[in-house]
Amino acid sequence: MPQFTKNGPVWVLDLGSDENRFSPRWLAEVDAALDEIASSSEPAVLVTVGSDKFYSNGLDLEWVTANPGELAPYVDRIHAMFAKVLTLPVATVAAVNGHSFGGGAMLAMAHDFRVMRDDRGYFCFPEVDILIPFTEGMAALIQAKLTPQAAIESMTTGRRYGATDAQARGIVDATAPLESLVETAAGLVAPLAGKDRTTLGRIKQVMFADAAATLLTPQRADVSI
Repeated sequence: MPQFTKNGPVWVLDLGSDENRFSPRWLAEVDAALDEIASSSEPAVLVTVGSDKFYSNGLDLEWVTANPGELAPYVDRIHAMFAKVLTLPVATVAAVNGHSFGGGAMLAMAHDFRVMRDDRGYFCFPEVDILIPFTEGMAALIQAKLTPQAAIESMTTGRRYGATDAQARGIVDATAPLESLVETAAGLVAPLAGKDRTTLGRIKQVMFADAAATLLTPQRADVSI
């Protein structure tokens, strides 16, 4: 399960040691962690990372299959998590330690910055190949962060990007060896720890107003994935 460690102003949220899929319990843990850093008052930045070969594989399709009547509120919870990260009033960076697929890749996109392990792992939106259309909120999030060319390629082809290709297309901001991944990611945001939270939060709310509003629009009861 997700857990925090702190090193001065750097808060590192370890997303877990398995595929880190978005189970209801996992979502609750991450939501509580985001609320904790958002409600703190000291200088802070957020780094998220997985602790095995996955950053996150996204939606918990096994749980969805077992609970078909809960799909709409489940998607709403995922969208709310994306929106909370997108507008968090501290600087954020995803240290993509391994595979980041689907919703897991979207979670990384919701951060201000992304640093990807340079030797292994793929960043991928596989929806076109697994017959799961993007929700309007998911599409709005991705398109708010990528160039039109990168969004079209990544969303319509299901391409799996290694670190070098992901950086070339602006999907990630930097790459690093696994042993220095968190340090490199923290180095991008640590100088921003003292930024005024009210001002930074408002800047993000304005920058991503359309994406956040779309993410926070409740899903219809007949939503499908």
